[in-house]
Amino acid sequence: MERIKERGVDIEEKTQTLQAQGWSVISDAGFIGLIGPFFSKMTPDGLALCFPTDSRHHNLRGVLQGGALMTFADRAMGMAARTATGATRTATVQLNMQFIDAVQIGEIVQTTPLMLRATRQLMFMEAKLMVGARFVGSATGVFKRLAEPA
Repeated sequence: MERIKERGVDIEEKTQTLQAQGWSVISDAGFIGLIGPFFSKMTPDGLALCFPTDSRHHNLRGVLQGGALMTFADRAMGMAARTATGATRTATVQLNMQFIDAVQIGEIVQTTPLMLRATRQLMFMEAKLMVGARFVGSATGVFKRLAEPA
């Protein structure tokens, strides 16, 4: 992993700290690999995910770009939906996002998504995005179970 240290944010150091706390890096060679890493761990409340922000994620105001937070919410809810149902492949059908408070670069966003309902094909999810005890965003999503490729 390339070492990023701008604005006092050292992602390699954060990665080591999070791994020491039981978090696992989510490996992804696609888009998430470009903006991550994201981390996950199982908790008594379900699958928890976190996103340590760094200088790559800022907008023109110098705070976390909303699209980065939406990407994190989408991935978190999709992973939690697959974990809860055993689905191996899903697609986002709908994603709703409310931005509650700005996330400062260097902060770690965390969520433990909640499944509201699952049918044979659809999973209805909710995620409260937190920085510590501060509520920074709320997301809901609908995810569709996909068939295995032939």
